[in-house]
Amino acid sequence: MVTNEEIENIRRNANIVDIISNYIPLTQKGKNYFGVCPFHEDHSPSLSVSTDKQIYKCFSCGASGNVFTFVSEYENVKFLEAVKIVADLCGLSFTPQIKSSNTSVNQTAYEIMNLASKFYQNNLNSQEGLVAKKYLETRSLNEEIQKEFEIGLSLSGAHSLHALALNKKYQLADLEALGLVGKRDDYVYDIFQRRIMFPIHDLDGRPVGFTGRIYEDSDQAKYINSKESRIFKKGLILFNYHRAKAAVKRKKEVIIVEGNMDAIRLYASGIKNVVALMGTSLTKEQIGIIKNLRAHVLLMFDNDEAGENATYQNGNLLKDHGINFDVIRLTQKKDPDEYIIAYGPQALEENIRNPISFLDFKLKYFKKNKDLSKTQDLVNYIKEIINDLNSLDDDLTKELTLKKISQDYDIPYNLLEKELAKIKAPQKKSSSKTPKPKTKLSKYDKACQNILYFMMNDSRFIRAFKQDLGFFNEKKYRDIANEIIYYYETNKDIDLSSFLAFVGPKDYIYDDILEILKICQINEFKADVFDEFISVAQKEMVKKEIEALKIQIANTTDANEEIALAQKLLNLKKGCVGNEK
Repeated sequence: MVTNEEIENIRRNANIVDIISNYIPLTQKGKNYFGVCPFHEDHSPSLSVSTDKQIYKCFSCGASGNVFTFVSEYENVKFLEAVKIVADLCGLSFTPQIKSSNTSVNQTAYEIMNLASKFYQNNLNSQEGLVAKKYLETRSLNEEIQKEFEIGLSLSGAHSLHALALNKKYQLADLEALGLVGKRDDYVYDIFQRRIMFPIHDLDGRPVGFTGRIYEDSDQAKYINSKESRIFKKGLILFNYHRAKAAVKRKKEVIIVEGNMDAIRLYASGIKNVVALMGTSLTKEQIGIIKNLRAHVLLMFDNDEAGENATYQNGNLLKDHGINFDVIRLTQKKDPDEYIIAYGPQALEENIRNPISFLDFKLKYFKKNKDLSKTQDLVNYIKEIINDLNSLDDDLTKELTLKKISQDYDIPYNLLEKELAKIKAPQKKSSSKTPKPKTKLSKYDKACQNILYFMMNDSRFIRAFKQDLGFFNEKKYRDIANEIIYYYETNKDIDLSSFLAFVGPKDYIYDDILEILKICQINEFKADVFDEFISVAQKEMVKKEIEALKIQIANTTDANEEIALAQKLLNLKKGCVGNEK
């Protein structure tokens, strides 16, 4: 169990300026330090870090919190994992048992997959594994790489893994659900047999699936993959993410490849900031993972038609989500794995240092299956380029591209400009008809959030809340208020940085508190402003109570109860301005 005292001790020993300086440069201005905010597209220092309060606040996007909050948001990890990172940076001991809400529910599944992974790894060192090891060596996957990537071997017998698992008292139904065994009538068999096994890990580094590859001549499928299960969802994972994350953070760059072997080859060659797709197209969840890395992306897919199509498809997805990226197109060899084997890591690194823009890639891509000596193919090619340029906001790129086409194909520049203008006008018109909906908070919600914000920053307002309001109708506000009051009564004061450390492990309210800190922008905590928020909350709470009483009166069949409810309703209305009707 992790105690609040342990977390608070780490917070007190961690200077927020020192910790944040490990991630972004900070410059002192007066009492505070300032830096470019990493949580939005910031071009001038808008993140303020206070040494006195041990909190940070972005005056642009509203991001706010203490040292643990910053690390949690920047590293995209849970609160206790952030505490562990901060403790390590400070040279302090902290070894919590970090479990997500799903871990306990799926504990058996994780145990089974870990058992399978260890079993396969041991098999590789058995007598039967000699042939598989020899094959791996011919593929330049030495023993060091085998251990790094936990490569293993499924045996030739149909009952080896599931016999072991059943002996360990695991249930056959669980093995079947995880795709480790199959069942035909009453015959049970291992899904993976006589294959080299590459484990697939989730974002936290736990084995959740496998890719099995044949290593002898066979008419079977070259690769088979684990089916999806309750712990293995391909769209939520990027292969090698848990290993690559640290290198990505250092380099501020992530390379995305198609296949697991490509990622293994790059990583083993010293290019460690690499992840692989778990399919041909990025999912919105994978895009979210990539976006949270806050790194420049390099797409490096196979040198074939499928790889070209994947580059175009995934490039458009990244562009639509505002992710900064470039493209690497290798020549002569089919994929990065083959390229490194043929030419070595340095040749590949040269390609990494000289990527092309997505626009330059598309100028070549649109030529596919076209004979530009034919008028119609040339017209189609130019129209595809112009349509694509129309989606760009960069006027300079548009102009330079049009000039290049004009020179390359001897077409008047003003004619190309007119073509772009023709499709530009209607697009702008249509987009104005469908503005993005904005979620607006009610006056009451704003009041409640500001009341809590005042309370988190000054103990005067905790006492005023207890005296003048006392509670909230909504559970999420009520829970936060209760935690603030409990902290205050325990510590006899309120300190925002310390309070955030106190509530950090409480997932059910922590995110709501961070949202309040982000939204509320008040810097001066004045009593009359607080009183106005209290007044708004009181009136709304009375209105809700009035509505509830009206429903009770309409539904009661007891005359005495109806009279009592009506009197209560009348008393409430007298004290609620605007509700005298």
